[in-house]
Amino acid sequence: MLIKLLRAERMKLRRSPVWLAFFIMPIVPAFLGTANYLYQKEILTREWISLWTQHTLFTDYFFLPIMLGIYCAYIMRLENNNHNWNKLLTMPVKRSAVFLSKLITAAKMLLLSEIWICVLFIAAGYITGLKNPPWASVIQWCIFGTLGGMVTVSVQTLISMNIKSFALPIGISLAGGLSGLAGLAKNIGHIWPYSLMSYGMNANAPQELTKNGYLQFVLVCIGYIAIFTLLGSITISRRDL
Repeated sequence: MLIKLLRAERMKLRRSPVWLAFFIMPIVPAFLGTANYLYQKEILTREWISLWTQHTLFTDYFFLPIMLGIYCAYIMRLENNNHNWNKLLTMPVKRSAVFLSKLITAAKMLLLSEIWICVLFIAAGYITGLKNPPWASVIQWCIFGTLGGMVTVSVQTLISMNIKSFALPIGISLAGGLSGLAGLAKNIGHIWPYSLMSYGMNANAPQELTKNGYLQFVLVCIGYIAIFTLLGSITISRRDL
């Protein structure tokens, strides 16, 4: 039944306007980050690493949180409009599966966004004259950024399910992204939910994680995802028609 729900969510997104946000929004921080890197090239001497810090400075704290807010808000908006919740929740499916299908759909959008961001980063590096991209690091940043971003997705899916407004959850996600920057500055980025995405992507290179550090990061992310998924499942199970 979960597979059928996922197919239904995929069909809803086929000609969705969220794809405009997916394609266009990451280009803006990529352009700004590249321009900032070229302007300060005499100071930013670590080449690919320096370029990455400039890209993620704009992406992880502003644009990507907004994108995730849009994804989650749009997925839930389809049900919040025209009393679609009543139709959906009277279907012979587990309500927890309904929430899980929306969470997985938003997570897939997150993964695609991470890949697109990394593609733009590599392209920007070649355009600025850099050679030999650090492929292992880029893949690592993408994987751990996706895992950390899934924490944000789980929070935003829960928030969007409970708030009918489309804009308010997006604003909350942006505020969360800014709080993530503050969390890193206060050295709690490894435990603050909205810091984990930028922490995993090594945004602005604030930390050098060891194997034990990554293990802790993975466990914290899984813990948060499990907690918010459980809260979402309980909330939707008790939802009135």
